[in-house]
Order: sequence, then C-alpha cells, then structure tokens
Amino acid sequence: MLRAGRFLLLFLLSSTSLLAQTGPGKRSATPPPAPPSEAAVQVKLGESAAELAGPWKFRTGDNPAWSQPDFDDSAWSLLDLTPPAGSADPSLGISGYIPGWTDRGYAGYSGFAWYRLRINIEGDNRPLSLKMPDNADDAYQVFVNGKQIGEFGSFNGRHVTAYVSQPQAYRLPKGARSGPVTIAIRMWMDSATPLNVPDTGGMHGPPVLGYASIIAAQVRLDWDDFDHEFGSGLLEMLILVMALLMALALFFLDRSEQSYLWLAIVCAVTILGNGVVLLANFTFWIGQTASVILSNAVFAPARIGLWVLFWGYWFRLWRMARLHAIVWSLVLLLAAAKAMVCPPLYGQLIPVAANGFLVPFALIVKLLLAVLLFLVAYRGFTRQRAEGGMAIAAILLAAIANYQRELRLIHVQTTTSILDYSFNLGSVSTILSLLIITVMLLRRFVLAQRRKEQWKLEIEQARHVQQVLIPDTLPEIQGLHIQSEYRPAREVGGDFFQILPGETPGTALIVVGDVTGKGLQAGMLVALIVGAIRSAAQHTSDPARILSLVNQQLCEREHASATCMILRITPDGAVSIANAGQIPPYLNGKEMQLEGALPLGVLPDVDVPVTALQLGQGDSLILMSDGIAEAQDAHGNLFGFDRVNELLSKPVTAAEIAKAAQQFGQEDDILVLRIERTRRQRTEIHAEPQLIAD
Repeated sequence: MLRAGRFLLLFLLSSTSLLAQTGPGKRSATPPPAPPSEAAVQVKLGESAAELAGPWKFRTGDNPAWSQPDFDDSAWSLLDLTPPAGSADPSLGISGYIPGWTDRGYAGYSGFAWYRLRINIEGDNRPLSLKMPDNADDAYQVFVNGKQIGEFGSFNGRHVTAYVSQPQAYRLPKGARSGPVTIAIRMWMDSATPLNVPDTGGMHGPPVLGYASIIAAQVRLDWDDFDHEFGSGLLEMLILVMALLMALALFFLDRSEQSYLWLAIVCAVTILGNGVVLLANFTFWIGQTASVILSNAVFAPARIGLWVLFWGYWFRLWRMARLHAIVWSLVLLLAAAKAMVCPPLYGQLIPVAANGFLVPFALIVKLLLAVLLFLVAYRGFTRQRAEGGMAIAAILLAAIANYQRELRLIHVQTTTSILDYSFNLGSVSTILSLLIITVMLLRRFVLAQRRKEQWKLEIEQARHVQQVLIPDTLPEIQGLHIQSEYRPAREVGGDFFQILPGETPGTALIVVGDVTGKGLQAGMLVALIVGAIRSAAQHTSDPARILSLVNQQLCEREHASATCMILRITPDGAVSIANAGQIPPYLNGKEMQLEGALPLGVLPDVDVPVTALQLGQGDSLILMSDGIAEAQDAHGNLFGFDRVNELLSKPVTAAEIAKAAQQFGQEDDILVLRIERTRRQRTEIHAEPQLIAD
C-alpha cells in the first residue's frame, strides 16, 4: 500500500498484517450485480501506453478458477478505475486517486478480492508489459490468460506477507501480444489497513499496458519520483549519522558528560527506525507488517522517551533515576497500546471494538511524554539560562519531529515540495534540531576543555609549590643517617615532611604529617601547614608549642585538619616527640606506645602530649604515613600492620618499605622516613612526586 508504506517514513501510520483473513464475517452486503457484459475493451497501442480503466469486473472472495479466461464473470460487479475529476489522495494529496472498495459498497471488507478485465489488443507484435498502480492495498498476483506473470508480496496458501508498494511491471506472455486477452488480478488486503487509511482496498489507480520499452521507461520515472519523495529522509539519515559520530567522539574525549552518550543513543535509535522504513520502501528484506510494528510500537515510543532523558542529562537535573522510571513506564504503555492496534494482534487477539479505547489511550500517553519533555525543559531553563534560548528551540523542533500525526489532527501541513523533492516537516525539524544541538555540544565541550586546562594549570602550580616545600636534597645533620621515600598517589599529595636543622650542630626538627583529602585542595593545605611550621620554628624549637600554634591557625579555617608529628633530636641522642594523631614511630622495628591525641584543626586549645626517649648509637626510628598500612590489592585486602611488623622485623630501608606497599596496591600517599643515629652523618633522600596522574 503506497500511502501506508510511505507514511512509515513521512508519518509513521499503522497499516497492515501478515495474516490473510477472508470469510463471511469479513464482507458487507454486496451491491447488485452489473448487467451481463461480454464486450471486450478495445486497446490500440501506438508509441504510448494505455490506461486500463475498465470498467473492471470485481468480486470479493477467492477462487483459483477466477483467473481463467473462459470463466463466466457476467454476474460480477463493475468497478471503473477512471480517476474522478479533481480527485486526490486524502492523506498525501496525490492527484488521480481512486477510492478503494471499502468506499464503493464493501465497507469493512478485508481479505481476498479479484479484478478481471477482457481486452482486445491492436498493435505491433512487440513485447508487452503491464505496469501495476503504485498505490494498491496490500498484495496482489497478476494473471494473463490464466497464467501468473507476477506478484507483489509473498503468497503462501492463505498466508500473505505484504510489502510497501513499489513501482512494478510484468512482461506479458508471447501469446498475449495481440488479440483477445483476459487479465485477472488477485488482491489481498489486511484487516488493519482500513483502520488507519481511509478509502482502502484494491487498486487506487488503473494498470497501464504498453510496449515493454515504454513501460520500462515509466517505471524508471516512477522510481525517480519515489527517490525525490524520500529526499529529506535520506538527508536526515546523513545528518543523524554525523551527529552520532560526533556525540560518540565527544563522549570518548569526556566520559563525565553523560548527555553526549544519550544523544548518541537517540541518534542510533532514530537511524534504526528510519533504516527500517527505508528498507521497507526500497527492498523486500522486511515485510510491511514487521516494519509497521518496529516503527510504531518500538522505535517511535523509544525515540520520544530518549529525547526526554537526553535533555534531562543535558540540564544535569537531579533525581534522574526517578525520571528514568517515569519515562520508561510511559514508553512501555505507549508501545503496548501501539502494538495492540497493529497486526497480528489487532483483529486476532484484540477485538476491533477495542480500537475506540486504545487509540485515544495511546494519544494521551504520547501527549504525557510531550508534557514531561517540556517540564524537563522548564526546569532546565530555570537552572541554566545561558543555554536556555537555544535549548528551547531545539526541544520545540524535536517535539515537532516526533508528533507529526498529532499536528495533522489540527490541520498543520507536514509536507512540502522544493525543486521536485518532497520534504517532510518531521525530517526538517530533526535536521534543524540536531544542528542546534551540535552547536550547543561543541560550545559545552570547548568550555569544559578550558576548565580542565585551567584545573591542570592550577594543579601544576600547586605541585611546583609542593616540590619547593619538599626539597629534592635534605640538609646534613651531624650524627644522623636519614632516608626518605615520598610517593604521592596523585600529582599533588597530601602527605608532607620537613627536616629543619637547629642552630646547634646535630640538632634538628623532623616533621611528618598527612592532611585530609587529596589533590589540589590537599596540596594547598600542605603549603599552609608547612609555612606555619617554618614560621613557628623561627621562634621556638618546642615540638608541642609549634603544633599548638599550627592548630590555632587550622581551627580558624573551615574543613582544614591534618595529623602531624614533630621530633626534636639533640646531639646527645635525646628525642622529644609531640604527636597529633599521626601513626606512632617504630623504634628498632617495634611500634612505640604514644599517648593518643586529636589531629590538628579539630578543637582549639588542645594540649599536645610529648614523649621523650634516648637514641643510642645504631638505634633507628621509622616514621610512616597511613598510606603504608592502607595499601590495598585488587581483591580489597589491606596491607595492614601485620605485614608492616613483619617487614620491619629485619633490617630494611625506607625505599624497600615504600616499594612493598606500592606493589601491593597504592591507594593513598606513601611517606617513609628512616632516622638512624650514627657516628658519621649521612643523609639519603628519594622522592617520586609523579606516579599517578589525576
């Protein structure tokens, strides 16, 4: 059927079924038979073709004997296939339209029906072809003198598969090039066809008989018109493919922007839906019923729902899970309603009377999706006014593209012709909407890239500051052998250490700590704490006093806390340890027992406990951050303090401790300091400030 077939691309109207249905229950009262008329229609062929307007003999039902030339059809009705003056297709506006049998006395009838015409051909003994009308409901077989010369559709007994109408012509047998010829056409129409397109049934134009070369030229012209009619659809497919590739490329470059992915899904579903329509109109790969079900009950509802979700992600609305639930509930309801008014359900499992309920219900659900789309647009516009103007235009165009049939209900013209090419309002709206969205996507991507570059610059600056605060070389402290290993989990770490020599040789302040958080914020807090410690150390060498001063500064700031430990070592090996929440040091491989204390920045005016000890020759202290014990493997197992104790049970360097934790699975910054009292002074440092890029 030409109109229903082309509506798949232009209007997505429901049409036909795969199951042939005939019988007394399907036919209405038959008009009185025409008077017997055995006179053949005279057809004189010149260099042009002749329209076989008839009148044709017509009868509903099915009997193979009706194809034979000697069958008596005198009791059959007459149907004239001459187009009435000024007639036009009520749906597409195509001129020369002939109403089908449902408008000519057979209202409600579907199934098999036959046309017969006797003609007397006068002309040269050249090959002849019969061109069938481009608009026919829904499948047919053509017989000449009782011999089948072609069919459109797949006939398997009583089971018929119909295809969207296409220009077709069939060569007449050699024995039918002149003289008396009987043409019989066996038509079949699905029961669902009359529900969606008015005046259905049979041929909507006269067949054309002519020399094979002339008919072939007419078929080529019809295909050319066919291609022009689908020009906007092919252009829409090209734009959709480009938009799909662009959205996927942007999502690949920026996985954090979910709207790129959902636009790609919208384009992919639209391409699949349009692809089904194009395949149905230009090939025989997919039947008319299958294409209608896929277009109306699958792709059309899903496309509307996906547009709503895309704009929800675009505006970064909250509660997207709730929006998903609402959208997919409405989509499933719409799909179910559409499927129930499409073959094979409709007329078989779903009674015909249900159409009066299902069609309004589907319309209401579809309109609810439109309301939801504009609610999303309203909420998004109130949150992001900068992009609101362009977004509203794109949303309106998307709505127009998905509500073509509803626009025709209020008498909005949805098709036009430019330079002999037919353009559909839905295709044009989709193209314009995608062009606007493309501009918006590129704008958002460029702005996001600028923010990322600015962020990277700030991180790089903070990393340089931290490298200055954690120098590559340590000062030489008489009588101490110091090793350091610092391996941040990100470009800017949250662990820190300082070794500040005292005025007296062999005296030093050793600081280790860990701030809350990671990345740039943690790095800036480290810079603040280190600066405060260095400033306080110029006035006092008391570890507890220094921590108290730093604590006061952090308490004055919001969300600024850190653990910290300060050791003061004198030339005779005396050590004073002030600890504010840091992991206790290990003395000669054994964990020291220190009094607990709160981290810095939690409460003001907190007394920091101080522990004193004496380092003998060869004694060592190991200070480490929680990044060692909290290292985690792929199975979620922690490195833990048992492995730390086992590791320290034998002589080990700071580098070996850090390496063991990092290979196990680094999750946090790793900091290890090993301080050994010796007769000779040695210092060793190793830092790897860039291990994991963020």
